[in-house]
Amino acid sequence: MDNFDLVVIGGGPGGYVCAIRAAQLGLKTACVESRGALGGTCLNVGCIPSKSLLNLSENFHKAKKDFVNQGIEINGLKLNIEKMMSNKNKSIQVLTKGVEFLFKKNKVTYIKGKGVLLSKNNIVVYDNNKKTEYKSKNIVIATGSEVSSLPGIEIDEENIISSTGALSLKKVPKKLAVIGGGYIGLEMGSVWSRLGSEVTVLEYLEYITPGMDREISNEFKKILIKQGIKFKMGSKVNSVKNSGTNVLINYTDIKSSKEETLEVDKVLVSVGRKPYTEGLNLSKIGIKKDNKGRIEVNDKLQTSVNNIYAIGDVIKGPMLAHKAEEEGIAVAEILAGQAGHVNYDVIPGVIYTSPEVATVGKTEEQLKEENKLYKVGKFPFLANSRAKVNNETEGFVKILADSKTDKVLGVHIIGPHCGDMIAEMALAMEFGASAEDIARTCHAHPTHTEAIKEAALAVDKRPIHF
Repeated sequence: MDNFDLVVIGGGPGGYVCAIRAAQLGLKTACVESRGALGGTCLNVGCIPSKSLLNLSENFHKAKKDFVNQGIEINGLKLNIEKMMSNKNKSIQVLTKGVEFLFKKNKVTYIKGKGVLLSKNNIVVYDNNKKTEYKSKNIVIATGSEVSSLPGIEIDEENIISSTGALSLKKVPKKLAVIGGGYIGLEMGSVWSRLGSEVTVLEYLEYITPGMDREISNEFKKILIKQGIKFKMGSKVNSVKNSGTNVLINYTDIKSSKEETLEVDKVLVSVGRKPYTEGLNLSKIGIKKDNKGRIEVNDKLQTSVNNIYAIGDVIKGPMLAHKAEEEGIAVAEILAGQAGHVNYDVIPGVIYTSPEVATVGKTEEQLKEENKLYKVGKFPFLANSRAKVNNETEGFVKILADSKTDKVLGVHIIGPHCGDMIAEMALAMEFGASAEDIARTCHAHPTHTEAIKEAALAVDKRPIHF
């Protein structure tokens, strides 16, 4: 019973998917998880609950602000935050139990507790006072990441909160400050702004969403400002003082070197995440890490110990659930003697605000840096008939294609439902499509995806509707 072909440490999107695929391929597999529920950060305190609140807060905002102009009048509209949170929690329970069911169906052994490496083939699992040893031919480390903070700022999840605390506030804060203008901070800032908070984002850089195509990033910021979110760019946070009733932020405007203060009810610290590898015994086993604390792996996702692999947020690359899943499947297939691999050039990223922001492949800045000759095709949702009738006209589609070969190198979209639309472009890029291929593919009318076809036509300066 305690002897396995594969033990996966961590039951998040990377770990549980890896375990299921390995079991499907005939490996005797176990998955160790310390949280008491499967699904990791993503399912319990990340992607899934945040999408629930983003959807519900958008519905509330539309009912309050937009519907009346469209002939839908609602009297006595009321926000019941308790019910909203309860709805979110119910979704999480259903999905985590669903993963447990998938383990049973695929004959994956689910081990509750904290897994620690004893040697390259031995794992000890601590569950309260119980200690059990397991042996495995191969091990996969999939322990994910944890919230980063700034020096001297203590997150108490009451007044100074992380994304976890922002998912469980009991009432709408009058004033909310978000430190960090990345994906998570802007999503959570959007939720509470729609529900009635006065939201201010403090960002060290002069632009939001670092790493994103700058033209999209600039447009995104304009739209968020229009929605009522305030931005203090080029701001270095010096201290955050919690008085118990409110929070005082001291920050410096980098350009003017002037010190300023901001008083709010709650502060969301959203300055990124760091790999979680604490207490695994990695250095004792001889597993190497880089200077950012990430486990070093080769192109087969092997660590410096050849039968131990690592996937997801503990290794380099974007900290995204779907990236971890792809790596989990690749490792399972490699262990089963197949040719598992991940195409890192075609991993989409989505920000689930309203409008959404979606991106895949290279940004314009990256292509310039690489001295790559490229063409740009753009098409605004303002000229898309479906977006027009739905009152969702903000944003545009931007396609970057190779000047010589016309091969699509990157796609960046800000606009309605683009988190779903980006899949078409990821698939196109996976098959090495040209802008011409997309332009010649018939898209149903009237749909938002016609904006993609038009942007592809625009690469050769021949859009029809703009």
